[in-house]
Parts: sequence; C-alpha cells; structure tokens
Amino acid sequence: MRFADVIGNAEVAKALVSMADSGRVAHAMLMYENEGCGALALALAYVQYLNCAHPVNGDSCGECPSCRQMSKLIHPDVHYVFPVNKGPKISDDKPTSESYIKYWRELALANPYFTEADLQRAIGIESKNGLIAVAEAKFIINTLSLTSVADGYKAVILYLPEKMNQETANRLLKMVEEPPEKTLFIFITHSPEKVLQTIFSRCQSVRVMPLTKEEAAEVKALNPFDDSEEYDRFMDLFADLMRAVVSGDLQGALECGEMAAALESREKQKAFCTFAGQCIRKIFMIQQNMPQIADVAEQEKEFYDEMAQRCGKGFCARTITNIEKVVAMIDRNVNSKILFCDLVNRMYLGIWSR
Repeated sequence: MRFADVIGNAEVAKALVSMADSGRVAHAMLMYENEGCGALALALAYVQYLNCAHPVNGDSCGECPSCRQMSKLIHPDVHYVFPVNKGPKISDDKPTSESYIKYWRELALANPYFTEADLQRAIGIESKNGLIAVAEAKFIINTLSLTSVADGYKAVILYLPEKMNQETANRLLKMVEEPPEKTLFIFITHSPEKVLQTIFSRCQSVRVMPLTKEEAAEVKALNPFDDSEEYDRFMDLFADLMRAVVSGDLQGALECGEMAAALESREKQKAFCTFAGQCIRKIFMIQQNMPQIADVAEQEKEFYDEMAQRCGKGFCARTITNIEKVVAMIDRNVNSKILFCDLVNRMYLGIWSR
C-alpha cells in the first residue's frame, strides 16, 4: 500500500515520510487509533516506503519488487502478529498468527481498515477471545534472528498488543528494546491504556486521528461484511432498554440486560457496549444543542430527541463511565449476567434518583 492509497490522516503520513527521509526511524512505534481509522494502512504504507527501491515525491514507487511483494502482503521480511485462538478453520492445537496468515492477508487486502470483530469473523473465532500468547514471541524472536532476505528493513506489525499476556511481553522485551539492525516493531492499538507498560514505555507513540464523516463513508464502502443486521439488532436492544429505563419499567430493563448478557460471545457483548456508548454520546450531543455532531439518522431522530428530553444532564456521563467499566470487567471474565444486571440497575437509578 502506498501513502496515496491511505484514506485520511495526511499529517500522520507526512510525519512518517519525514521520519524515513531523515533516517530517524524508531525501532519501536505504537500507533493508537479509534478502531478502523487507518493505523494498519499507515503502517503498511510506511514499511513499503522504507523498503522501496525507487521512492518518489514522498511515496513508494509501487512497482519495484519490494513494493509488489508488499502490495500482496507477502514480503519475506515483514511479519504480522494478531490475536488468535483455536477455531474450525485450522487444526493446530496451539495456533499462532502464521496459522491464520492466509485469512489475515485476504481480509487486509480487501479492507485494511477492518475492526477486531471483522478479524475474528475472518479467521472463524467469533465466539472466543483472541490472544497473543507466548508461542508468538518465540516465533518473532526466531524469525528476527535470521538474516533478512532483502536488503532492507525487517518489520513486525503487531495488531492489538493489549491482547498480549505478561509472559509474551517479557519474552519480547529484550528484542523490542534492542532489536537487530534495521529491524522495527509497529504496534497498533485501540486501547493504549491497556498495553503493558513494559512495552508502551519502549515505543514512540503516534496518534492516528479519527476520520471525517466523508472519509468514514469511504472506508465503510470497502467493508466486505454487511453489518446492517447487527446494527439493527443492537439498535432494537438499546432502544428497548432505554424506553424501559425512562418509563420506570425495571423488570423490562432487566430483561434487556439479560438479552445483552446472552449475546453469543464476550466480543459481541463488548461490541454491544461500544454501540450503546456511541448511542449515549448521541443523546448527550442533542442535550448540548449540537445535533449536527450527533449525526443521527433521520429515522432515529424521534427516538433520540425523546431520550434527550427524558434523561437528566448527568445521566449520559455516568452511564458512559459505567459502560466502560463493564467492558473492562468482561475482559477479566467476570460473569456477564452480573455485569449487565448491575449496569441496568445503575442506569435505572441514574434516571429515577433525580
């Protein structure tokens, strides 16, 4: 991928080009983004530029052997690590990213702006938590200890380092801190606060900015998956929950909480929490007389206007904080029924304790 093909974040791309041209290439970089905003696309373009034989006008040529290999994600000196688990698409008892590399390439080539849910769906582990286990560290260390195939940079692009356990981080630490010459690590995270401090502190941080409305629409058009069914499902559940809460129907609200807890995987439960948080933010924006920022669909305008009127001014901030706590507890394998029951109770009290 060339920088010219990246959607949005032109300033970040310019900074990466400047780093490469000046020779100030960080051996470890942490790119943090809101999910789906293009950190992977930027990382791919950056590595391609570093290894391009004939860069021109601040971009890779796209035609040399290195660029052609990068365009197919098959460059022998560029390796990809991402959260995995056992699934029906492979037979490995202890899978690594290499076990699923075929599916990673297919997904990243079709849409380098994919989400974690897209990745899990692509590799067939929708009902499980993806992890970066110690086997990945062993693979990386062994691979980087070998001489590079081409005369350029060796790179490891590690997607979601927050999914890395302590043992994996400890194994990688020395390599990240003192990598072989012309070797770099690029970590792509959606939750920098969850990245282990031992890794975070050894990286140069780069903030990938959110996309504009137009850029987001352009990215959405690349998505090979149709998420409209899931959107409708989550919207119906959220709307039922909010209507029950503002109407004083605690039993109905608790039933909605049970439905959220019964979603087929913890990742789906987290996805619903993320969706609910976005909906609460829309309510807050309308309360602040900024409907243009809320970006509410016309068919949902009546619902959001009603919720904005019936929710107190402090409700949205408290609820978003409580939702974020639920997501953190889901990651720690706390019982989902308890979490969503508690969330519903807090939302109910947040409305009726005024």
